Amino acid sequence: MYFCLASRQKHIHSGRYLESYFEIIRATVHFGVKNLILAGVFTYSLQSQLEAMRKKATDALPGSSWSPLEQNPNLPPERADIVIVGGGVVGWSIAYWLKKKEMVRGGVRVVVVERDPTYSRASTVLSAGGIRQQFSLPENIHLSLASADFMRNINEHLGVLNEDPVDLQFNHSGYLFLASENVAHIMEENYSTQRYAGAKVSLLSPTQLKEKFPWISTDGVALASYGLENEGWFDPWSLLNAFRRKAMSMGVIQCIGEVTGFKYTTNIMTTVDGEQVDFKRIKQVRVQMPNSLEYQPVECAIVVNAAGAHSGKLAEMMGIGFGPKDTIAGIPLPVEPRKRYIYVVHCPDGPGLDTPFLIDYSGIYVRREGLGGNYIAGTSPEEEEEPDTTNMEVDHQFFEEKVWPYLAHRVPAFEKLKVTSAWAGFYDYNTFDQNGIIGMHPLVNNVYFATGFSGHGLQHSPAVGRAVAELILDGNFKTLDLSAFGFRRIMAQEPMLERNIV
Repeated sequence: MYFCLASRQKHIHSGRYLESYFEIIRATVHFGVKNLILAGVFTYSLQSQLEAMRKKATDALPGSSWSPLEQNPNLPPERADIVIVGGGVVGWSIAYWLKKKEMVRGGVRVVVVERDPTYSRASTVLSAGGIRQQFSLPENIHLSLASADFMRNINEHLGVLNEDPVDLQFNHSGYLFLASENVAHIMEENYSTQRYAGAKVSLLSPTQLKEKFPWISTDGVALASYGLENEGWFDPWSLLNAFRRKAMSMGVIQCIGEVTGFKYTTNIMTTVDGEQVDFKRIKQVRVQMPNSLEYQPVECAIVVNAAGAHSGKLAEMMGIGFGPKDTIAGIPLPVEPRKRYIYVVHCPDGPGLDTPFLIDYSGIYVRREGLGGNYIAGTSPEEEEEPDTTNMEVDHQFFEEKVWPYLAHRVPAFEKLKVTSAWAGFYDYNTFDQNGIIGMHPLVNNVYFATGFSGHGLQHSPAVGRAVAELILDGNFKTLDLSAFGFRRIMAQEPMLERNIV
Protein backbone atom coordinates (compact mmCIF):
# COMPACT_ATOMS: atom_id res chain seq x y z
CA MET A 1 0.00 0.00 0.00
CA TYR A 2 1.36 3.51 -0.92
CA PHE A 3 0.94 6.90 0.92
CA CYS A 4 1.11 10.44 -0.44
CA LEU A 5 4.01 12.43 1.22
CA ALA A 6 2.21 15.77 0.86
CA SER A 7 -0.86 14.36 2.51
CA ARG A 8 1.30 13.02 5.36
CA GLN A 9 2.90 16.49 5.93
CA LYS A 10 -0.46 18.17 5.83
CA HIS A 11 -1.96 16.00 8.50
CA ILE A 12 1.11 15.11 10.57
CA HIS A 13 -0.17 16.82 13.70
CA SER A 14 -3.73 15.84 13.09
CA GLY A 15 -5.45 13.27 15.28
CA ARG A 16 -7.39 12.20 12.27
CA TYR A 17 -4.15 11.31 10.53
CA LEU A 18 -2.89 9.24 13.47
CA GLU A 19 -6.20 7.39 13.66
CA SER A 20 -6.14 6.67 9.93
CA TYR A 21 -2.49 5.64 10.13
CA PHE A 22 -3.09 3.10 12.89
CA GLU A 23 -6.13 1.73 11.07
CA ILE A 24 -3.92 1.15 8.06
CA ILE A 25 -1.25 -0.52 10.21
CA ARG A 26 -3.84 -2.76 11.86
CA ALA A 27 -5.31 -3.76 8.49
CA THR A 28 -1.82 -4.52 7.16
CA VAL A 29 -0.89 -6.64 10.16
CA HIS A 30 -4.22 -8.50 10.06
CA PHE A 31 -3.76 -9.20 6.38
CA GLY A 32 -0.28 -10.61 7.01
CA VAL A 33 -1.33 -12.79 9.93
CA LYS A 34 -4.23 -14.16 7.97
CA ASN A 35 -1.91 -15.11 5.15
CA LEU A 36 0.51 -16.66 7.59
CA ILE A 37 -2.29 -18.77 9.09
CA LEU A 38 -3.50 -19.88 5.68
CA ALA A 39 0.05 -20.74 4.71
CA GLY A 40 0.44 -22.83 7.89
CA VAL A 41 -2.79 -24.74 7.24
CA PHE A 42 -1.72 -25.42 3.67
CA THR A 43 1.69 -26.63 4.82
CA TYR A 44 0.13 -28.96 7.45
CA SER A 45 -2.37 -30.30 4.93
CA LEU A 46 0.39 -30.93 2.41
CA GLN A 47 2.46 -32.73 5.01
CA SER A 48 -0.54 -34.93 5.95
CA GLN A 49 -1.16 -35.83 2.33
CA LEU A 50 2.49 -36.64 1.77
CA GLU A 51 2.49 -38.83 4.89
CA ALA A 52 -0.64 -40.70 3.71
CA MET A 53 0.95 -41.24 0.28
CA ARG A 54 4.15 -42.46 1.91
CA LYS A 55 2.17 -44.96 4.06
CA LYS A 56 0.17 -46.22 1.08
CA ALA A 57 3.36 -46.72 -0.90
CA THR A 58 4.89 -48.65 2.01
CA ASP A 59 1.76 -50.81 2.38
CA ALA A 60 1.85 -51.65 -1.29
CA LEU A 61 5.29 -53.23 -1.00
CA PRO A 62 5.48 -57.04 -1.37
CA GLY A 63 4.39 -58.86 1.79
CA SER A 64 1.95 -56.20 2.96
CA SER A 65 -1.83 -56.67 3.32
CA TRP A 66 -2.76 -53.52 1.42
CA SER A 67 -5.28 -53.80 -1.39
CA PRO A 68 -6.52 -51.11 -3.78
CA LEU A 69 -10.06 -52.49 -3.22
CA GLU A 70 -12.10 -51.71 -0.13
CA GLN A 71 -12.38 -54.81 2.09
CA ASN A 72 -15.73 -56.01 3.41
CA PRO A 73 -15.16 -56.83 7.09
CA ASN A 74 -18.02 -59.37 7.00
CA LEU A 75 -16.37 -61.56 4.38
CA PRO A 76 -15.26 -64.98 5.57
CA PRO A 77 -11.53 -65.76 5.41
CA GLU A 78 -10.07 -66.97 2.14
CA ARG A 79 -8.89 -70.18 3.79
CA ALA A 80 -10.15 -72.37 6.61
CA ASP A 81 -9.60 -75.90 7.80
CA ILE A 82 -13.27 -76.70 8.29
CA VAL A 83 -16.36 -74.94 6.92
CA ILE A 84 -19.63 -75.79 8.66
CA VAL A 85 -22.65 -74.91 6.53
CA GLY A 86 -25.57 -74.19 8.84
CA GLY A 87 -25.48 -72.07 11.96
CA GLY A 88 -28.26 -73.87 13.82
CA VAL A 89 -27.70 -75.62 17.12
CA VAL A 90 -26.15 -78.71 15.49
CA GLY A 91 -23.68 -76.64 13.46
CA TRP A 92 -22.58 -74.56 16.45
CA SER A 93 -22.30 -77.66 18.63
CA ILE A 94 -19.94 -79.22 16.09
CA ALA A 95 -17.92 -75.98 15.99
CA TYR A 96 -17.66 -75.91 19.78
CA TRP A 97 -16.49 -79.52 20.04
CA LEU A 98 -13.93 -79.08 17.26
CA LYS A 99 -12.32 -76.23 19.21
CA LYS A 100 -12.70 -78.14 22.47
CA LYS A 101 -10.77 -81.06 21.02
CA GLU A 102 -8.04 -79.15 19.18
CA MET A 103 -4.60 -79.95 20.55
CA VAL A 104 -3.18 -76.42 20.18
CA ARG A 105 -5.06 -73.14 20.63
CA GLY A 106 -5.91 -71.95 17.12
CA GLY A 107 -4.81 -75.27 15.64
CA VAL A 108 -8.09 -75.77 13.77
CA ARG A 109 -9.56 -72.85 11.86
CA VAL A 110 -13.35 -73.28 11.83
CA VAL A 111 -15.87 -71.14 9.93
CA VAL A 112 -19.64 -71.40 10.47
CA VAL A 113 -21.78 -70.05 7.62
CA GLU A 114 -25.39 -69.08 8.40
CA ARG A 115 -27.62 -67.35 5.90
CA ASP A 116 -30.27 -66.06 8.36
CA PRO A 117 -28.73 -63.82 11.05
CA THR A 118 -32.16 -63.28 12.64
CA TYR A 119 -32.87 -67.03 12.88
CA SER A 120 -36.47 -66.15 12.08
CA ARG A 121 -36.85 -69.29 9.93
CA ALA A 122 -34.45 -71.56 11.81
CA SER A 123 -35.73 -74.98 12.89
CA THR A 124 -33.88 -74.69 16.19
CA VAL A 125 -35.70 -71.70 17.63
CA LEU A 126 -39.09 -72.64 16.15
CA SER A 127 -39.22 -76.06 17.79
CA ALA A 128 -41.12 -77.16 20.89
CA GLY A 129 -37.84 -77.54 22.79
CA GLY A 130 -38.38 -81.03 24.21
CA ILE A 131 -35.83 -83.63 25.34
CA ARG A 132 -36.64 -87.27 26.10
CA GLN A 133 -35.03 -90.67 26.47
CA GLN A 134 -38.16 -92.51 25.35
CA PHE A 135 -36.96 -93.76 21.98
CA SER A 136 -36.95 -97.25 20.53
CA LEU A 137 -33.37 -97.24 19.18
CA PRO A 138 -30.48 -97.56 21.66
CA GLU A 139 -28.47 -94.98 19.69
CA ASN A 140 -31.16 -92.34 20.15
CA ILE A 141 -31.52 -93.15 23.84
CA HIS A 142 -27.76 -92.80 24.40
CA LEU A 143 -27.72 -89.53 22.47
CA SER A 144 -30.46 -88.20 24.76
CA LEU A 145 -28.75 -89.37 27.95
CA ALA A 146 -25.45 -87.77 26.93
CA SER A 147 -27.15 -84.54 25.86
CA ALA A 148 -29.20 -84.34 29.07
CA ASP A 149 -26.01 -84.73 31.12
CA PHE A 150 -24.40 -81.94 29.09
CA MET A 151 -27.38 -79.65 29.71
CA ARG A 152 -27.45 -80.38 33.43
CA ASN A 153 -23.86 -79.14 33.61
CA ILE A 154 -24.22 -76.52 30.89
CA ASN A 155 -22.10 -73.83 32.52
CA GLU A 156 -19.16 -76.18 33.00
CA HIS A 157 -19.13 -76.58 29.22
CA LEU A 158 -20.45 -73.34 27.77
CA GLY A 159 -19.80 -70.76 30.45
CA VAL A 160 -17.79 -67.74 29.23
CA LEU A 161 -15.59 -65.64 31.51
CA ASN A 162 -17.17 -62.30 32.50
CA GLU A 163 -20.44 -63.23 30.78
CA ASP A 164 -23.79 -64.11 32.36
CA PRO A 165 -24.22 -67.82 33.15
CA VAL A 166 -26.29 -69.90 30.73
CA ASP A 167 -29.89 -70.46 31.80
CA LEU A 168 -31.69 -73.01 29.62
CA GLN A 169 -34.91 -72.65 31.64
CA PHE A 170 -34.94 -76.46 31.79
CA ASN A 171 -38.28 -77.78 33.02
CA HIS A 172 -37.85 -81.37 34.28
CA SER A 173 -41.51 -82.39 34.11
CA GLY A 174 -40.84 -85.46 31.96
CA TYR A 175 -42.57 -86.97 28.93
CA LEU A 176 -45.75 -88.98 29.18
CA PHE A 177 -46.54 -91.34 26.28
CA LEU A 178 -49.98 -92.93 26.02
CA ALA A 179 -50.57 -96.21 24.16
CA SER A 180 -53.74 -97.86 22.93
CA GLU A 181 -54.33 -101.61 23.06
CA ASN A 182 -52.99 -101.96 19.52
CA VAL A 183 -49.54 -100.52 20.31
CA ALA A 184 -49.14 -101.32 24.01
CA HIS A 185 -46.81 -104.22 23.20
CA ILE A 186 -44.49 -101.82 21.34
CA MET A 187 -44.41 -99.54 24.37
CA GLU A 188 -43.41 -102.48 26.55
CA GLU A 189 -40.61 -103.43 24.15
CA ASN A 190 -39.41 -99.82 24.07
CA TYR A 191 -39.51 -99.68 27.86
CA SER A 192 -37.19 -102.68 28.10
CA THR A 193 -34.77 -101.10 25.61
CA GLN A 194 -34.83 -97.78 27.45
CA ARG A 195 -34.22 -99.31 30.87
CA TYR A 196 -31.38 -101.44 29.53
CA ALA A 197 -29.77 -98.31 28.06
CA GLY A 198 -29.95 -96.57 31.44
CA ALA A 199 -33.03 -94.37 31.06
CA LYS A 200 -35.25 -93.84 34.10
CA VAL A 201 -38.75 -94.64 32.85
CA SER A 202 -41.82 -96.20 34.46
CA LEU A 203 -44.90 -97.89 33.02
CA LEU A 204 -48.32 -96.88 34.34
CA SER A 205 -51.61 -98.72 34.09
CA PRO A 206 -54.72 -96.64 33.32
CA THR A 207 -55.60 -96.67 37.03
CA GLN A 208 -52.10 -95.51 38.06
CA LEU A 209 -52.19 -92.90 35.31
CA LYS A 210 -55.47 -91.47 36.60
CA GLU A 211 -54.17 -91.37 40.16
CA LYS A 212 -51.04 -89.47 39.17
CA PHE A 213 -52.65 -87.14 36.64
CA PRO A 214 -56.38 -86.85 37.47
CA TRP A 215 -56.92 -84.28 34.70
CA ILE A 216 -56.30 -86.92 32.02
CA SER A 217 -59.09 -88.94 30.48
CA THR A 218 -57.92 -92.56 30.29
CA ASP A 219 -60.49 -93.49 27.65
CA GLY A 220 -58.82 -95.87 25.19
CA VAL A 221 -55.51 -95.89 27.08
CA ALA A 222 -54.07 -99.37 27.72
CA LEU A 223 -50.62 -98.32 28.98
CA ALA A 224 -48.59 -95.19 29.69
CA SER A 225 -44.84 -94.56 29.83
CA TYR A 226 -43.52 -91.77 32.04
CA GLY A 227 -39.98 -90.36 32.13
CA LEU A 228 -38.73 -89.94 35.69
CA GLU A 229 -35.64 -87.82 35.03
CA ASN A 230 -33.65 -86.06 32.30
CA GLU A 231 -36.83 -85.33 30.35
CA GLY A 232 -38.84 -82.19 29.82
CA TRP A 233 -38.29 -79.04 27.80
CA PHE A 234 -36.02 -76.01 27.63
CA ASP A 235 -35.51 -72.77 25.72
CA PRO A 236 -34.03 -73.62 22.28
CA TRP A 237 -32.64 -70.12 21.67
CA SER A 238 -30.69 -70.20 24.93
CA LEU A 239 -28.92 -73.42 23.93
CA LEU A 240 -28.16 -72.19 20.42
CA ASN A 241 -26.84 -68.86 21.64
CA ALA A 242 -24.76 -70.52 24.37
CA PHE A 243 -23.05 -72.80 21.84
CA ARG A 244 -22.44 -69.88 19.48
CA ARG A 245 -21.12 -67.54 22.18
CA LYS A 246 -18.75 -70.15 23.57
CA ALA A 247 -17.52 -71.30 20.16
CA MET A 248 -16.78 -67.73 19.06
CA SER A 249 -14.93 -67.07 22.31
CA MET A 250 -12.75 -70.05 21.40
CA GLY A 251 -11.93 -68.63 17.98
CA VAL A 252 -14.65 -69.94 15.66
CA ILE A 253 -15.39 -67.49 12.85
CA GLN A 254 -19.04 -66.65 12.19
CA CYS A 255 -20.01 -65.68 8.66
CA ILE A 256 -23.43 -64.39 7.63
CA GLY A 257 -23.95 -65.43 4.05
CA GLU A 258 -25.34 -68.14 1.80
CA VAL A 259 -23.39 -70.99 0.27
CA THR A 260 -24.20 -70.92 -3.42
CA GLY A 261 -21.73 -73.40 -4.86
CA PHE A 262 -18.67 -75.58 -4.50
CA LYS A 263 -15.50 -76.11 -6.46
CA TYR A 264 -14.28 -79.69 -6.39
CA THR A 265 -11.90 -82.09 -8.06
CA THR A 266 -12.98 -85.43 -9.50
CA ASN A 267 -11.04 -88.68 -9.77
CA ILE A 268 -12.47 -91.52 -11.83
CA MET A 269 -11.89 -95.04 -10.55
CA THR A 270 -13.01 -98.39 -11.94
CA THR A 271 -14.47 -101.09 -9.71
CA VAL A 272 -13.75 -104.81 -10.04
CA ASP A 273 -17.05 -105.07 -11.90
CA GLY A 274 -15.84 -102.57 -14.48
CA GLU A 275 -18.09 -99.78 -13.21
CA GLN A 276 -16.59 -96.28 -13.30
CA VAL A 277 -17.08 -94.28 -10.10
CA ASP A 278 -16.42 -90.58 -9.64
CA PHE A 279 -14.74 -89.65 -6.36
CA LYS A 280 -15.03 -85.95 -5.53
CA ARG A 281 -13.20 -83.72 -3.10
CA ILE A 282 -14.44 -80.24 -2.20
CA LYS A 283 -11.70 -77.65 -2.62
CA GLN A 284 -13.60 -74.42 -2.25
CA VAL A 285 -16.90 -73.13 -0.84
CA ARG A 286 -18.51 -70.10 -2.46
CA VAL A 287 -20.16 -67.83 0.11
CA GLN A 288 -22.52 -65.12 -1.16
CA MET A 289 -22.88 -62.02 1.00
CA PRO A 290 -26.46 -61.07 1.97
CA ASN A 291 -28.19 -58.49 -0.24
CA SER A 292 -25.08 -58.16 -2.35
CA LEU A 293 -23.40 -59.44 -5.49
CA GLU A 294 -20.20 -59.84 -3.52
CA TYR A 295 -19.01 -63.34 -2.69
CA GLN A 296 -15.97 -64.99 -1.14
CA PRO A 297 -14.47 -68.32 -2.21
CA VAL A 298 -13.20 -70.15 0.89
CA GLU A 299 -10.58 -72.83 0.39
CA CYS A 300 -10.96 -75.61 2.93
CA ALA A 301 -10.00 -79.16 3.80
CA ILE A 302 -13.37 -80.33 5.17
CA VAL A 303 -17.03 -79.31 4.73
CA VAL A 304 -19.77 -80.21 7.22
CA ASN A 305 -23.34 -80.21 5.91
CA ALA A 306 -25.39 -79.17 8.93
CA ALA A 307 -27.88 -77.14 6.91
CA GLY A 308 -30.95 -78.80 8.45
CA ALA A 309 -34.04 -78.67 6.29
CA HIS A 310 -31.97 -77.29 3.40
CA SER A 311 -29.21 -79.90 3.57
CA GLY A 312 -30.68 -81.90 0.68
CA LYS A 313 -30.37 -78.89 -1.64
CA LEU A 314 -26.84 -78.27 -0.37
CA ALA A 315 -25.90 -81.89 -1.18
CA GLU A 316 -27.17 -81.36 -4.72
CA MET A 317 -24.78 -78.40 -5.08
CA MET A 318 -21.98 -80.81 -4.19
CA GLY A 319 -23.03 -83.05 -7.08
CA ILE A 320 -24.44 -85.74 -4.79
CA GLY A 321 -27.22 -87.85 -6.27
CA PHE A 322 -26.76 -86.91 -9.93
CA GLY A 323 -25.06 -90.11 -11.03
CA PRO A 324 -26.73 -92.90 -12.99
CA LYS A 325 -29.77 -94.45 -11.38
CA ASP A 326 -29.24 -97.71 -9.49
CA THR A 327 -25.67 -96.67 -8.67
CA ILE A 328 -24.13 -95.22 -5.52
CA ALA A 329 -23.56 -91.93 -7.31
CA GLY A 330 -27.27 -91.71 -8.09
CA ILE A 331 -28.39 -91.81 -4.44
CA PRO A 332 -29.41 -88.35 -3.19
CA LEU A 333 -29.36 -87.16 0.41
CA PRO A 334 -32.96 -88.02 1.46
CA VAL A 335 -33.61 -84.89 3.51
CA GLU A 336 -36.27 -82.33 2.76
CA PRO A 337 -38.13 -79.60 4.67
CA ARG A 338 -41.42 -80.55 6.30
CA LYS A 339 -43.56 -77.80 7.79
CA ARG A 340 -45.04 -78.21 11.25
CA TYR A 341 -47.44 -75.94 13.14
CA ILE A 342 -47.19 -75.08 16.83
CA TYR A 343 -50.21 -73.48 18.50
CA VAL A 344 -50.17 -71.52 21.75
CA VAL A 345 -53.42 -71.88 23.66
CA HIS A 346 -54.74 -70.33 26.84
CA CYS A 347 -56.86 -72.39 29.23
CA PRO A 348 -57.27 -70.98 32.77
CA ASP A 349 -58.63 -74.28 34.10
CA GLY A 350 -56.00 -76.45 32.40
CA PRO A 351 -53.50 -78.82 34.08
CA GLY A 352 -51.11 -77.37 36.67
CA LEU A 353 -47.37 -77.16 37.24
CA ASP A 354 -46.87 -80.94 37.27
CA THR A 355 -48.00 -81.22 33.63
CA PRO A 356 -45.57 -83.40 31.64
CA PHE A 357 -44.93 -83.23 27.91
CA LEU A 358 -47.93 -85.33 26.88
CA ILE A 359 -47.84 -87.45 23.71
CA ASP A 360 -51.14 -89.14 22.88
CA TYR A 361 -51.33 -92.21 20.65
CA SER A 362 -53.48 -90.12 18.28
CA GLY A 363 -50.34 -88.10 17.52
CA ILE A 364 -51.23 -84.86 19.31
CA TYR A 365 -48.88 -83.40 21.89
CA VAL A 366 -49.25 -80.67 24.51
CA ARG A 367 -47.04 -79.15 27.18
CA ARG A 368 -47.21 -76.22 29.54
CA GLU A 369 -45.71 -72.93 28.34
CA GLY A 370 -44.69 -70.79 31.28
CA LEU A 371 -47.32 -69.91 33.84
CA GLY A 372 -50.83 -68.51 33.71
CA GLY A 373 -52.65 -71.31 31.92
CA ASN A 374 -50.65 -71.22 28.67
CA TYR A 375 -49.78 -74.34 26.66
CA ILE A 376 -48.37 -75.27 23.29
CA ALA A 377 -49.86 -78.06 21.20
CA GLY A 378 -49.65 -79.62 17.77
CA THR A 379 -49.49 -82.81 15.72
CA SER A 380 -47.86 -84.08 12.54
CA PRO A 381 -50.10 -84.24 9.46
CA GLU A 382 -50.67 -87.37 7.42
CA GLU A 383 -48.18 -87.98 4.62
CA GLU A 384 -50.71 -87.06 1.92
CA GLU A 385 -51.62 -83.84 3.76
CA GLU A 386 -48.14 -82.35 4.13
CA PRO A 387 -48.45 -78.54 3.98
CA ASP A 388 -46.77 -76.23 1.48
CA THR A 389 -43.15 -75.51 2.44
CA THR A 390 -42.72 -72.42 0.27
CA ASN A 391 -44.06 -70.17 3.03
CA MET A 392 -44.29 -69.91 6.82
CA GLU A 393 -48.06 -69.43 6.99
CA VAL A 394 -50.05 -71.20 9.70
CA ASP A 395 -53.18 -73.21 8.90
CA HIS A 396 -55.59 -72.44 11.76
CA GLN A 397 -58.19 -74.78 10.31
CA PHE A 398 -55.72 -77.59 10.91
CA PHE A 399 -55.95 -76.91 14.66
CA GLU A 400 -59.73 -76.88 14.56
CA GLU A 401 -59.95 -80.20 12.73
CA LYS A 402 -56.82 -82.20 13.60
CA VAL A 403 -55.63 -80.99 17.01
CA TRP A 404 -58.40 -79.61 19.19
CA PRO A 405 -60.83 -82.58 19.06
CA TYR A 406 -58.15 -85.06 20.18
CA LEU A 407 -56.74 -82.59 22.70
CA ALA A 408 -60.14 -82.04 24.34
CA HIS A 409 -60.83 -85.78 24.32
CA ARG A 410 -57.65 -86.52 26.23
CA VAL A 411 -57.77 -83.47 28.54
CA PRO A 412 -61.42 -82.44 29.00
CA ALA A 413 -60.40 -79.04 30.44
CA PHE A 414 -59.18 -78.14 26.94
CA GLU A 415 -62.75 -78.12 25.65
CA LYS A 416 -62.62 -74.47 26.65
CA LEU A 417 -59.48 -72.86 25.32
CA LYS A 418 -58.40 -69.98 23.14
CA VAL A 419 -55.64 -69.99 20.55
CA THR A 420 -53.55 -66.92 21.37
CA SER A 421 -50.78 -67.33 18.78
CA ALA A 422 -49.15 -69.85 16.45
CA TRP A 423 -46.09 -70.31 14.28
CA ALA A 424 -44.70 -72.67 11.67
CA GLY A 425 -41.25 -74.21 11.47
CA PHE A 426 -39.39 -76.78 9.39
CA TYR A 427 -38.18 -80.28 10.23
CA ASP A 428 -35.09 -81.60 8.46
CA TYR A 429 -37.14 -84.64 7.55
CA ASN A 430 -35.30 -87.81 6.55
CA THR A 431 -37.67 -89.47 4.09
CA PHE A 432 -35.71 -92.73 4.27
CA ASP A 433 -36.13 -93.62 7.97
CA GLN A 434 -36.72 -90.41 9.95
CA ASN A 435 -33.36 -90.70 11.72
CA GLY A 436 -30.22 -88.61 11.70
CA ILE A 437 -27.56 -89.01 9.01
CA ILE A 438 -24.17 -88.66 10.67
CA GLY A 439 -20.78 -89.17 9.04
CA MET A 440 -18.87 -89.01 5.79
CA HIS A 441 -20.24 -89.36 2.29
CA PRO A 442 -18.62 -92.37 0.57
CA LEU A 443 -18.00 -90.59 -2.74
CA VAL A 444 -17.12 -87.10 -1.49
CA ASN A 445 -14.50 -87.97 1.05
CA ASN A 446 -14.14 -84.61 2.76
CA VAL A 447 -17.86 -83.98 3.30
CA TYR A 448 -19.51 -84.89 6.60
CA PHE A 449 -23.25 -84.95 7.29
CA ALA A 450 -25.08 -84.00 10.48
CA THR A 451 -28.68 -83.72 9.36
CA GLY A 452 -32.01 -85.49 8.84
CA PHE A 453 -32.92 -85.73 12.54
CA SER A 454 -36.63 -85.34 11.77
CA GLY A 455 -37.49 -83.36 14.87
CA HIS A 456 -34.97 -84.50 17.49
CA GLY A 457 -31.85 -82.65 16.31
CA LEU A 458 -32.18 -79.95 18.97
CA GLN A 459 -32.28 -82.34 21.91
CA HIS A 460 -29.43 -84.46 20.53
CA SER A 461 -27.22 -81.57 19.42
CA PRO A 462 -24.69 -81.66 22.30
CA ALA A 463 -23.89 -85.35 21.76
CA VAL A 464 -24.08 -85.17 17.95
CA GLY A 465 -21.62 -82.27 17.89
CA ARG A 466 -19.14 -84.24 19.95
CA ALA A 467 -19.55 -87.32 17.74
CA VAL A 468 -18.94 -85.42 14.50
CA ALA A 469 -15.88 -83.67 15.99
CA GLU A 470 -14.49 -87.08 16.99
CA LEU A 471 -15.08 -88.42 13.51
CA ILE A 472 -13.26 -85.48 11.92
CA LEU A 473 -10.32 -85.10 14.31
CA ASP A 474 -9.90 -88.68 15.61
CA GLY A 475 -11.01 -90.58 12.53
CA ASN A 476 -13.74 -92.54 14.33
CA PHE A 477 -16.37 -92.34 17.07
CA LYS A 478 -14.89 -92.37 20.58
CA THR A 479 -17.68 -91.86 23.12
CA LEU A 480 -20.83 -93.07 21.32
CA ASP A 481 -20.78 -95.43 18.37
CA LEU A 482 -23.11 -93.80 15.86
CA SER A 483 -21.84 -95.68 12.81
CA ALA A 484 -25.34 -97.14 12.32
CA PHE A 485 -26.48 -93.60 11.38
CA GLY A 486 -23.99 -93.36 8.51
CA PHE A 487 -24.82 -92.79 4.84
CA ARG A 488 -24.01 -96.41 4.02
CA ARG A 489 -27.36 -97.62 5.41
CA ILE A 490 -29.04 -95.52 2.74
CA MET A 491 -26.84 -97.05 0.05
CA ALA A 492 -27.64 -100.54 1.36
CA GLN A 493 -31.36 -99.68 1.68
CA GLU A 494 -31.33 -100.76 5.35
CA PRO A 495 -33.46 -98.23 7.29
CA MET A 496 -32.98 -97.59 11.02
CA LEU A 497 -36.62 -97.20 11.94
CA GLU A 498 -37.50 -95.28 15.11
CA ARG A 499 -40.91 -96.22 16.48
CA ASN A 500 -41.23 -93.23 18.81
CA ILE A 501 -41.24 -90.39 16.30
CA VAL A 502 -43.23 -87.33 17.41
